[in-house]
Amino acid sequence: MTLPAAPPPRIAAEALSLFLDVDGTLIELADRPDAVIVGDHVTTTLDRLAARLDGRLALVSGRSVAQLDSIIGPAARRVVAIGSHGAETRCIGTDLPARVRPPALAEAERALRDRFPETDGALLEVKTLGLALHYRQNPALEDAANAAAEAFGREHGLVVQRGKMMVELRAGGSNKGHAITALMAGPHFANRLPLFLGDDETDEAGFAACAALGGAGVLVGPPRDTAARYRLPDVTAVHAWLDSL
Repeated sequence: MTLPAAPPPRIAAEALSLFLDVDGTLIELADRPDAVIVGDHVTTTLDRLAARLDGRLALVSGRSVAQLDSIIGPAARRVVAIGSHGAETRCIGTDLPARVRPPALAEAERALRDRFPETDGALLEVKTLGLALHYRQNPALEDAANAAAEAFGREHGLVVQRGKMMVELRAGGSNKGHAITALMAGPHFANRLPLFLGDDETDEAGFAACAALGGAGVLVGPPRDTAARYRLPDVTAVHAWLDSL
């Protein structure tokens, strides 16, 4: 783990396979996950990069692929979409393979809604293969939210994933690093330098995967211990760097 300070260098598009986290990296975080704003510049950037990189561009998100389609629009279908922390991968021009939602998530949803009502400043986000309990509007809930998620994870065999002002329960067996590694093993992404831009703990597996493949991670936000080699300070800096490609 390091404390990266330098921004990523300019890299020729022909040499690059690019992976982008969404919330906190490509778009600004919001108090509620359904309140994010995706401006025209985001969709224009995705379309330009997809053409410039000959399709070697993937969104890599904790959101489900269906959520990415909803917030980003048609541009999400013109790039590779990795959702649910690597459990869902939709390649360009293909349909998303079906995944079975663990029944334990329904039980966890009922229990967490009862224990953490929205009137207390909590928000439960239901995903295709997971649940995210957000406490951005009441940070005092952090310890209780994490403890409840850990208990459900142990009892029902679910993965506990912490992020920025949230904790998530999800199906196991995959992470962002696994999904990036799988894409890099395919003919389209292979033999290029993998670079993954992400902002929080949920992106560390992706940073590590890129490093193992000879590429690098780019941490977005304040310095911290991370597997990323480079850092950009915020979403605005991400867009400036992407515009330079």
